Amino acid sequence: MGQVLQFRLKPPAVAHEGDALDLLSAIDFALRDLADITPHIVHEPSREQARQCRQMLQDAFDAALRAG
Repeated sequence: MGQVLQFRLKPPAVAHEGDALDLLSAIDFALRDLADITPHIVHEPSREQARQCRQMLQDAFDAALRAG
């Protein structure tokens, strides 16, 4: 006969009001950070990738604002 092991269950997730960062705020912070960081990137392909990422985030942010 085998021995059955009981694994500990994960504690239930607790949502705290005001602790969670909403998605639009996170995108806004990321856009600002990318704008600050991009000029300091020395490697041109990496700088271009950061610009493309910033544009993608900006497009998503604008679309979310239009959707209301």
